[in-house]
Amino acid sequence: MTDLGTLATEPLFGLPLPALWFALLFAMLGTFLFLDGFDFGAGALFGVREDETERETVLAAIGPFWDGNEVWLVVFGGALFAAFPSVYADLFSRHYLLMFGILGALILRGLAPEMYEQRHDAAWQRWWGRAFVAGSVLAPFLLGAFVGNWLAGTERSFTLVGIVVGLAVTALTVVSGTAFLRVKTTGEFHDALGAYGLPAVVGYLLAVVASLGALWVTVPGLRAALVSVPVLALVGLSVLLAAGYVLALRRDHDLLALVASAALTYGLVAVVALALYPAVDPVTGATVQSAIVSTLPLNLMSVGAALLLPLIASYFVVLYSAFSGPAQPTEGY
Repeated sequence: MTDLGTLATEPLFGLPLPALWFALLFAMLGTFLFLDGFDFGAGALFGVREDETERETVLAAIGPFWDGNEVWLVVFGGALFAAFPSVYADLFSRHYLLMFGILGALILRGLAPEMYEQRHDAAWQRWWGRAFVAGSVLAPFLLGAFVGNWLAGTERSFTLVGIVVGLAVTALTVVSGTAFLRVKTTGEFHDALGAYGLPAVVGYLLAVVASLGALWVTVPGLRAALVSVPVLALVGLSVLLAAGYVLALRRDHDLLALVASAALTYGLVAVVALALYPAVDPVTGATVQSAIVSTLPLNLMSVGAALLLPLIASYFVVLYSAFSGPAQPTEGY
């Protein structure tokens, strides 16, 4: 058992806490990309449906969840600041334009539906509907560009790697958004949504291949990691999951398709983490071991995380249980 006097000098229970916090950091990022990802995907699909009842159903489906799902982005940023403060400072300052772009897109995505519901005027709703779609597409694209640039170790905001990773993340949100809306809808709208699943997942896989190719060409130092057994296994598993996703949609196993989209999301984040490790910021050369905070705050944070994360997860279980079942267009946003 750990003695209180050793908290400042030894890791809690002898655990490899720096590596565990690195893994936890990307688990939080994956959770955000999945949970808010299907909100983004629903917003993108909002733009390809013209029927007002269907659009109201989309808004009702994501209404109870989207602001709670964004909590995971805050948790990710807080964990990065707490565990790797120098990386937080360097990474966000280098890409402040992308950070402002992401925040702007998130604000637009949250504001637009509220404004859309204020007036039933055709021109008004057309403008705010487009704003909602723009925010829903730009947010994952810019977030993907940020992650791609982080992995590539570049100081520029817009790069080839960032663009193709941004496209991959955007396509992935449509994959999960399709499955989520299928879970939350019935009838003709439910059936029509199935048409978007196949092109979205194929586009995602093509974007992943393009991302890996761009990394191979532009970042020679990552080539060994890109052809490592874990990364290749995750890429192969993604192909199998994509096939299972399409099959689940065709057989109306919508919840299973949503689970497959979650696995695809965590798989993509795992590839990024594996390609980075043991580095945590390639531009500065910071590694997980060199950038982690000192032992005492790390131990205290670990205790806090062990207590708080189950409570946060319980909240989401209650939230999704309370608003389970198909959404109705009359429920409002």
